[in-house]
Amino acid sequence: MTIFSKIVGVGSYLPETILSNAELEHRVETSDEWIRTRTGIESRHVHGPKETTSDMAFHAAQKALAVARLSAQDIDLIIVATTTPDMVFPSTACLLQQKLGGTHGAAFDIQAVCTGFVYALSVADQFIKSGQATNVLVVGAETFTNLLDWQDRNTCVLFGDGAGAVVLTGSDTAGILSTHLHADGRHAAMLCVPGHVMNGETSGNPTVKMDGGAVFKFAVKVLAQVSQEALNAHNMSIEQIDWLIPHQANIRIIEATAEKLKLPMSKVIVTVQRHGNTSAASIPLALDEGIREGKIKPGDTCLLVGVGGGFTWGSALFKL
Repeated sequence: MTIFSKIVGVGSYLPETILSNAELEHRVETSDEWIRTRTGIESRHVHGPKETTSDMAFHAAQKALAVARLSAQDIDLIIVATTTPDMVFPSTACLLQQKLGGTHGAAFDIQAVCTGFVYALSVADQFIKSGQATNVLVVGAETFTNLLDWQDRNTCVLFGDGAGAVVLTGSDTAGILSTHLHADGRHAAMLCVPGHVMNGETSGNPTVKMDGGAVFKFAVKVLAQVSQEALNAHNMSIEQIDWLIPHQANIRIIEATAEKLKLPMSKVIVTVQRHGNTSAASIPLALDEGIREGKIKPGDTCLLVGVGGGFTWGSALFKL
């Protein structure tokens, strides 16, 4: 019998503090109009002074577990996709497990930046299909504003904080149909945080550096390609997709990708205007919002696509 991994619970969390474009005008030389026209972003959430990545992951995970009607003790594996862990080690996944009250199974982090959630979902899918796990908690969580230079208007206006989570379980009915992952490290300098810890001190620059024009062109190209790769794997056409749920980086990237795929924007979940780019959290945040608003329904065929620094990119095709 074929085992599928099926999403049975989704949850999300956004910090209370909302930073609007108007407020950013007082921090850096920018304007609401400049940000909106170039990115589509109107506001973003910023974590509290004592709020960590694992704290946000905890809130999102609790909601997903409640929807799935499972407890932390039912979970065989926790995977947290994050670029902004609480600490160097232990993993944010281990810290999340402790906060949830779990005591068994495996827990680890995945670092693929904005593609992190798709990477984590793919790993979870393989664990379930191979029989090594029955119930897996996958979380994308970021305190990405910790990595920003608030004097750099080209980057600080783009990002926000948040967390999204899904629970996957083994099923004999179709769930995740396939995942497709890629990376090309030759493009690392295009988008990176070129800093590290050495001898107890930060060495290099610990804030986001980005070549915006190059990122835009690369992102649109690979998002369209990896979307088509997923469709080709199942001899499907774009008309058979109910919802495209892309990484929420920039409305122009999202619109250009939809145009390349010949998919109407009415079938694309868009949350970037309220959340900004939340890196690994953006796709599960968008998925949860789409479900809560009644857009995405059980049985719908959905395509997740992400691209991030590395460069990494990937897609996941599934039936809810």
